[in-house]
Amino acid sequence: MTLQLHLDESWFPVCELSRLTPGRGVAALLPDGRQAAVFLDRSGGAYAIDNRDPFTGAQVLSRGLLGTAGGRPFVASPLLKQRFDLETGRCLDDDEVTVRAYPVRIGAGG
Repeated sequence: MTLQLHLDESWFPVCELSRLTPGRGVAALLPDGRQAAVFLDRSGGAYAIDNRDPFTGAQVLSRGLLGTAGGRPFVASPLLKQRFDLETGRCLDDDEVTVRAYPVRIGAGG
């Protein structure tokens, strides 16, 4: 099974699902040179957002801690600890800041 991100108008294979550790993130290089932070939560939910922390400019969101707030999954930046909703990309600590959230699917093969 392959984790795939929807980019523009097509699905992009990121990695085999078995390569992901539940509760941890990984950075994935996208075809246009950007990075996505890809997560598999402990219940098997897959998420992807931009890896760039908009507060510092560092490519670190994939190294953040996963959690939930009000039933919404988030990742907390490892630098300044702002939390980003994994489904929408909205910063839970500053309503004016968002990162791109990517549609994710798990499919057969890449």
